[in-house]
Amino acid sequence: MTYASPVSQSGSLRHWLADPHPTSPFQARMHQSWRMWRKLRRNGSALLGLAILFVIVIAAVFAPLLSTHDLFAQDLGNRLSLPSAEHWFGTDELGRDIYSRLLYGARITLYIAALTAVISAPVGLVVGAVSGYFGGWIDTVLMRVTEVFLAFPSLILALAFVSALGPGINNAIIAISLTAWPPIARLARAETMIIRRSDYISVVRLQGASALRIITRHVMPMCVPSVIARVTLNMASIILSAAGLGFLGLGAQPPSPEWGAMLSSARQFILSNGFVAAAPGMAILLTSIAFNLVGDGLRDVLDPRHD
Repeated sequence: MTYASPVSQSGSLRHWLADPHPTSPFQARMHQSWRMWRKLRRNGSALLGLAILFVIVIAAVFAPLLSTHDLFAQDLGNRLSLPSAEHWFGTDELGRDIYSRLLYGARITLYIAALTAVISAPVGLVVGAVSGYFGGWIDTVLMRVTEVFLAFPSLILALAFVSALGPGINNAIIAISLTAWPPIARLARAETMIIRRSDYISVVRLQGASALRIITRHVMPMCVPSVIARVTLNMASIILSAAGLGFLGLGAQPPSPEWGAMLSSARQFILSNGFVAAAPGMAILLTSIAFNLVGDGLRDVLDPRHD
């Protein structure tokens, strides 16, 4: 006797995923993921953003294979050369290949953006959930602290923190993270204030669940979809802040191929050799636009009102 999987019984994987009556928790999760993918697939701008991000991630991961020159090799006799078959994006003021440096610079930019998101998202989620659930003086204290951070432009505040900590990539990540969590906290607080009045939260509370358990097991998971969409939208500002710090010499230090640092060294040649600054500038622009497009798509997909 042979065993027939749910996929073969339904006739196709697509039919099994789209089954409106899932028979197991696994199928329910797959069904929800399938519905989200179908909604995202109908969003052309989100798919465009995903495609751009995919290309950037592939370029960063396989930079050693895709690069054509040593990113640190200098050739002063071939400095500021125009794009050619040998140097696809030309060379900079020290004769270094711009294309190869862009590939490795994508690694630094994605590293800063990812690590900043990993740090700021949990902090903002916890602060917002605790503030929104307890209310009272706890909410007042936490929100006043949050508003102090929101009172300053993010780049100015990041400049202040990184000036105190010292230049460098790791200090730049810490400084940007300290400016990125307040909007997430405000969003999580608003979501929590709605969720805490739900009937199922009242039932869980009547069953004797502690406040810590309610927040971690019931409130925070409900806030995660909105936080994910918000963090994705914040990626563009994180990348711009990282590039701004690098441009001012407070982020990645030379000879690191960080895009902001590349712009800083190329700014004196913008009028005479604009291609030197155009390459890292376009890389920052495309990456920021891609994250914004994906964030808009995720916001629509994760919002139940858009079913």
